Amino acid sequence: MKTFYLTDSGKVRDHNEDSVTIVKNQKDEYLMIVADGMGGHRAGEVASSMVVTHLGSRFASLSSIGSKLDAVNWLNANINEINSEIIKYAERNVDSLGLGTTVVVALLTENFLIFGNIGDSSGFVFKKGLLHKVTKDHTLVNLLVAAGDISPEEAQFHPKKNVLMRALGTSDMAELDVFEVVDIDAIDAILLCSDGLTNMLTKEQIEKVLNDPELDIEDKMIKLIRKSNARGGTDNISVAYLVRKSDEDGTEGAKD
Repeated sequence: MKTFYLTDSGKVRDHNEDSVTIVKNQKDEYLMIVADGMGGHRAGEVASSMVVTHLGSRFASLSSIGSKLDAVNWLNANINEINSEIIKYAERNVDSLGLGTTVVVALLTENFLIFGNIGDSSGFVFKKGLLHKVTKDHTLVNLLVAAGDISPEEAQFHPKKNVLMRALGTSDMAELDVFEVVDIDAIDAILLCSDGLTNMLTKEQIEKVLNDPELDIEDKMIKLIRKSNARGGTDNISVAYLVRKSDEDGTEGAKD
């Protein structure tokens, strides 16, 4: 396994409200996390940091996550605990109106791979040179597409494309969607990212970078962020990448 994660404030925002990490537990099982915060007075980075710190520290202390059902129950329990913490923080800090965050996670063990998400940060698997999105965005335009009111092409340029229908810290119960990836032996890599990447680059543009044989894992993630910034960098950009089919030791990136 080889891993790398990185976050960047982009070209427009004056600070970074994203948080990202990749952690291992005692059984060398992996948890990848990307959270995209929102809220005034830098409250968004507080919310996203709470997600990454809570989940990361809890997972790292585990001897093993256990079965697939254990993993799903663990994720749901911890996500709801974080949700309550965010709500309590907002109640104690009156300048944190609108505090909240998206979250996308991938949990990889020897026997299974599951994704979970709330909001519009994305989880992908990479196999045979192609990127496949696993998670589904909780946005207004996705609801409109599902209802047949607009086409997927219209959704890309819809004026309300970034309106979230679900986020941590916005309601008493956190609804985490969980997805299982079957045949994990066919998966070459896992990519998580905030919408700062997917709003700037197409799936094909991301694939081109991931398929570049001249770049190592760190350079690929740096190039994705640079390309996003070159196309406008209108939001914070975060990436977390895990390559399964590699004999190299894992490497972690740093937060910008």
